[in-house]
Amino acid sequence: MPMHTLDFEAPILEIESRIDEIKNVSGIGSGDIDKELKSLEDKLAKMKANVYKKLTPPQKVMVARHPDRPYTLDYINNIFTDFVELHGDRLYRDDPAIVCGTAKLNGEPVLVMGHQKGRNTKENIYRNFGMANPEGYRKAQRMFEMAENFNRPLITFIDTPGAYPGIGAEERGQAEAIARCLMMMAELTVPMVTVVTGEGGSGGALGIAMGNRVAMLEHSIYAVISPEGCASILWKDAAYAGKAAEALKLTSEDLKELDIIDEIIQEPAGGAHRDHTLTAERVKDFLMRSLADLKKMSRDELFEDRYQKYRSMGVFAE
Repeated sequence: MPMHTLDFEAPILEIESRIDEIKNVSGIGSGDIDKELKSLEDKLAKMKANVYKKLTPPQKVMVARHPDRPYTLDYINNIFTDFVELHGDRLYRDDPAIVCGTAKLNGEPVLVMGHQKGRNTKENIYRNFGMANPEGYRKAQRMFEMAENFNRPLITFIDTPGAYPGIGAEERGQAEAIARCLMMMAELTVPMVTVVTGEGGSGGALGIAMGNRVAMLEHSIYAVISPEGCASILWKDAAYAGKAAEALKLTSEDLKELDIIDEIIQEPAGGAHRDHTLTAERVKDFLMRSLADLKKMSRDELFEDRYQKYRSMGVFAE
């Protein structure tokens, strides 16, 4: 059971608590107890499906930000082997908000990177709540160079409220660092696969997200600005964040319909925060299928594939 419960998950929590109580009583295995347990488990499954099928965009935002959701290091531990983390941008310092390194996916050498949040206050301060400084994006640039030089597929996981907007970050070239990331990703001639696992916030997300294939977890979000930021600009009040979430079209269903992403990865019943292992299995399936498809292309074809993908987004009208 997740440590943190969202308001709309209260009916689910109530049934889960009752199931835990029954499992802990003496006499488990008797016919009456087994029958009640089976009935409650069936009810729980239906409740999860019903609640999560009807999530509104503001509720999707809450799920995408759930502190128990799997983060990049969870996916690395559950999907890859032989991971060796690389540190530092060779210019200023290391940025723990982005983790990256070499790994193997089913025995194949790859490079993997992603935003990393913390599980508690101490970890979040260390990881800066998943908001990267310029050093994080310049560390990512090292990975782009390595991928190109060693002809290695590149896999990225996206989960950030956005790039860190602090004065120091701006003074050290935050905008330039992200812009250079975009330029380098656009020029890659190796397969790049991206998964939005939680929050895909603005340029901070896009800075490592220009994959040939892009997927979103079912209850993740992806937008040019946070709902709170949008509300503060349009209505001068962050309290209108729910209204902004409706307008931003930030859900996986919206973005699939708009052809911004290629695939929606279904989450376990009740959200990814309830089953990290099953979520990782489904993400791995997407990665394997995508790389199998992309490896059929030449390096020139991979470049053209990415160019056409992003060139065709949006509508131009005079």
